[in-house]
Amino acid sequence: MARATEGLRPPYAVVDLGALDANALDMVRRAAGKPIRLASKSVRCRQILRRTLATDGFRGIMALTLPEAGWLAEEFDDVLVGYPTADGDALRKLAVDEHRASRVTVMVDSPEHVEFVAEAARGGAPLRVCLDLDASLRLFGDRVHLGPRRSPVRSPGQARALAEAVLARPELRLIGLMAYEGQIAGVGDNRPGSPVRRAAIRAMQRASAKELRERRAEVVAAVTALAPLEFVNGGGTGSLESTASEPAITELGAGSGLYSPGLFDAYTGFRHHPSAFFVLPVVRRPAPDMVTVLGGGWVASGPVGTDRLPVPTWPTGLHLTATEGAGEAQTPLAGPGAAALGLGDRVWFRHAKAGELCERVDVLHLVRGDRIVDAVPTYRGEGRAFL
Repeated sequence: MARATEGLRPPYAVVDLGALDANALDMVRRAAGKPIRLASKSVRCRQILRRTLATDGFRGIMALTLPEAGWLAEEFDDVLVGYPTADGDALRKLAVDEHRASRVTVMVDSPEHVEFVAEAARGGAPLRVCLDLDASLRLFGDRVHLGPRRSPVRSPGQARALAEAVLARPELRLIGLMAYEGQIAGVGDNRPGSPVRRAAIRAMQRASAKELRERRAEVVAAVTALAPLEFVNGGGTGSLESTASEPAITELGAGSGLYSPGLFDAYTGFRHHPSAFFVLPVVRRPAPDMVTVLGGGWVASGPVGTDRLPVPTWPTGLHLTATEGAGEAQTPLAGPGAAALGLGDRVWFRHAKAGELCERVDVLHLVRGDRIVDAVPTYRGEGRAFL
């Protein structure tokens, strides 16, 4: 890949199509026959969405925002908005566009939100609605909360009441149910550091998977007693096997595994191929065993920690320094790999998270072997107005 891109001016981003395609096939294998809804926020490139959805085993898209979903629905016929929206204008535009309304499903997690969506849709086409179920693990009388802070709906009774609120509004159609277990799918069980902490994470994930398997089945039974559902969505790249094994689940949600970013190095259950990289030039040599690249502060969202920093990948034998990390203006790199680098040479990095790489670049250069086969826009380069 280095030879293929040597004529490009850094910084730039590269996707290895061989690794990307291999990851897609491995995700399908791990899903064990259940379709994967592709999470667009983890990809952020329409052409790669299209390429992946052409692979048997992928079906549908999970969008980040309603405007993005409307944009994607120009081409794709099954787009779920993975998060509730408070964008009344976008809801009204969706309701008056019967074609898009038939392709987009919006998320609700409270009676208040049901009313908000229904009022915005009044007078238009009925909107497809999905219920968002809290999948976190709560212990010791809810005094300990492990997992993302998402929906307030947890129990079968709460889910049934929310479903009844949707069914009572003629502006809405109850279509699906979703629950994202981020404490399983999004937390690596083999992080560097304390073995006691790793053991605690694995114990937590086993307990959470067992609790959620039982509760999710009860919730689905309570809701389907009122109305049939087109889909029950769960999981993420980090939990494809365990979530796919649940009889209540009809489809999985995942996307990050296509790029296999740095955070995915901390999982024991699977290992995909890194496929997405960004490249920076060497501009200093402050010491014989150290070089400095221009920029590099492409830090991932989430809790502050070294695991959110980009990972220097090639040449091998390079690491960030503890005192400077990855900087806005410059990033020093130490290690034996620095000795062979001179001014103008390139260093390849992996972002800690998947889609966030595309917040920094307008174009992804698609590489196969030693040649660039295409240069395609990211959402930043093509659809930024919709996010």
